[in-house]
Amino acid sequence: MNQPPLRNFRSNVTSRHGENGIIAEIFKRIGAQNKWCVEFGASNGTKDSNVWTLIHGHGWSGVLIEADRTAFEKLTEAYKATPQAICLNVFISFKGENKLDSIFARTPLPKDFDLVSIDIDGNDYHVWESLVEYRPRVIVVEFNPTIPNDIVFVQPRDMAVQQGSSLLALLQLGKEKGYELVEVVNTNAFFVDAALVPALGLSDTSVTDLHPETDCYTRVFQLFDGTLVLDGYKELMWHRLPITHEAIQILPTGKRVYPAGISASSPVRSLKYWVRKSPFYPALTRLKKWITRS
Repeated sequence: MNQPPLRNFRSNVTSRHGENGIIAEIFKRIGAQNKWCVEFGASNGTKDSNVWTLIHGHGWSGVLIEADRTAFEKLTEAYKATPQAICLNVFISFKGENKLDSIFARTPLPKDFDLVSIDIDGNDYHVWESLVEYRPRVIVVEFNPTIPNDIVFVQPRDMAVQQGSSLLALLQLGKEKGYELVEVVNTNAFFVDAALVPALGLSDTSVTDLHPETDCYTRVFQLFDGTLVLDGYKELMWHRLPITHEAIQILPTGKRVYPAGISASSPVRSLKYWVRKSPFYPALTRLKKWITRS
């Protein structure tokens, strides 16, 4: 039996875009198995947290990871009276002792824990990809909303780079790992173990249905004369700098002409006619091609 879309249940206590309500509804439908969750970067514990309400309101246990020391001190203060919360000041990596599998192995976290929330502003794709020994039932992971739904883009596997990956790239990774996309809000995508998806009773989980928003897309198209046209979102989202029409041009104004165009000037058309009749025209054509290649 079809049930209402998960986005209908958006609500915030400590989350930003309704994630608290969506997560609660997911587990209402599929049930919680062991009530263990993980969140990173956990920030100060309450700001934009997707798991605070689970731990404080529903008796869940959690592993909360934050790399920034200042935020971590606030995190431990927020959870000081919560013994079932394990707070770790760790900068996550893809290998070695700070790989997720290695970090989790140092905690009581079950292999099949219920929920992980991944938000590290860039390498979210690679961190999820590196998780092998543990299999969360539900995953909330950040993507770059400026990248259109039909583009597969994965940022470099480098912790020094913060670009973000596309929703479609995460969708493909999820399928490889046995997960289905079930909801999208703002910059967060929700994935559920494919075996559990029928219990959600959703009628449509296509990426275009779940993420129809295009307000963040910056589009560029070209005209016959070489002019580039800017459309859509016209600023660098996180830097708040404008993207201007002239700044993106490759050709200066004087060179923006359609190469195969016919001149509107009668004298110019006549001149071109007689030039083509000249015995030197083939040589001029070869010279032009040589200059162009050079």
